[in-house]
Amino acid sequence: MNDPRNHATRASNQTVSPGTMMNVFIVGMLLAGGAELLTGCGKKEAAPAGPPQAMPVSVVEVQSSNVPLTGEWVGTLDGFVNAQIQPQASGYLIKQNYREGAEVSKGQVLFEIDPRPFQAALDQAKGQLDQARAQVQAAKAQLGLAQINVDRDTPLAADRAIAQSQLDNDTQQKLQIQATVQSAQASVAAAEAAVANAKLNLGFTEVRSLISGVAGQATTQVGNLVNTQSVLTSVSQMNPIKAYFSISDSEYLDLTQRARQGGGDLLKSASAIPLTLSLSNGEEFPLKGRIAFVDRQMNAQTGAIRIAASFPNPGNVLRPGQFGRIKAATELRRNALLVPQIAIQELQGMQQVYLAGPDGKAHLVTVKLGAQIGSNWLVESGVSAGDKVIVDNLQKLGEGSPVAPHAAVAAVTSDTTKAPAGR
Repeated sequence: MNDPRNHATRASNQTVSPGTMMNVFIVGMLLAGGAELLTGCGKKEAAPAGPPQAMPVSVVEVQSSNVPLTGEWVGTLDGFVNAQIQPQASGYLIKQNYREGAEVSKGQVLFEIDPRPFQAALDQAKGQLDQARAQVQAAKAQLGLAQINVDRDTPLAADRAIAQSQLDNDTQQKLQIQATVQSAQASVAAAEAAVANAKLNLGFTEVRSLISGVAGQATTQVGNLVNTQSVLTSVSQMNPIKAYFSISDSEYLDLTQRARQGGGDLLKSASAIPLTLSLSNGEEFPLKGRIAFVDRQMNAQTGAIRIAASFPNPGNVLRPGQFGRIKAATELRRNALLVPQIAIQELQGMQQVYLAGPDGKAHLVTVKLGAQIGSNWLVESGVSAGDKVIVDNLQKLGEGSPVAPHAAVAAVTSDTTKAPAGR
């Protein structure tokens, strides 16, 4: 049988060779070096933090200048005079003498109504006039005979050659004939008036234009029965042409107050101010207009007052019914400050701009804007002359961000002024 103690004795008597010990040492050194290498690769020393780099930005220097402010309103064009052509006689329309859309002159015959009934009425009136005149001649002849009798019997009655009653009868007959003559003359006057009226009615069969202008489309065709209530067409005088627009109550009061300070009222002052008309295609009408009149009252429903402007219109380029925008200088703002529109940022109803400060940092300020002037805004408060407004890289900036400003290519200019929204 094997004794366990014998195995232990044999194990304790075994020895490790020197080669084996060397191999174990080398493996240990390699493992220790690998651990240090792995530990060194996992660690990275952080570089010391430096100051943030300045953002290059374009700036525009705010300058004060005298800026003309203008109002802008929507206007509707209408003929300077618009006349509805209606006949003054009833009858069948037999002829149209004008071309629709063409210019017509004052007194030109546009339509003709069947004249035959009116010609017959005229002939009848002339016959009655001739009859009345004949009655006058007959009455005058009788009056002459009565005058002869009176002249003859007067001396005879004085000599008592005839009875006084004979002379009285002659005198009475003369007076009656004189009354007949006067009645016949009145009939002649009435007959002459009837002839004149018949001629007038006959003339009304030629429907004429009372103004010079452009005639519109005929609303009644030849062959229709027309009367004095019928509208045959319309004629509009378009050179000059009117443009109607409305200004608010507050605008009217402001304009009136400034006009009074200048020593005049609104109409006298505004009539000397040239008006500019911009058409629906964006083009500006080359001729300037003037205010023709201001309405007598304010519209209670809209709170605005109506104004009519007059524009020269050679060639009838402008037509009634067109729309346009009317601009007029209303004020000269002195020492005004302008800021480019692209520099404005809006946050929660507030307008803000970035200024490049002398400390090399961007500063966010709140501004109060006035009217828009071309690509710029008039600033009421928030900036001062000489401030440098940043116009690019705005989304990359924050309060206190370092900036490297340089002058922008386009400077602020004071061009045409637009009225604030709501005008």
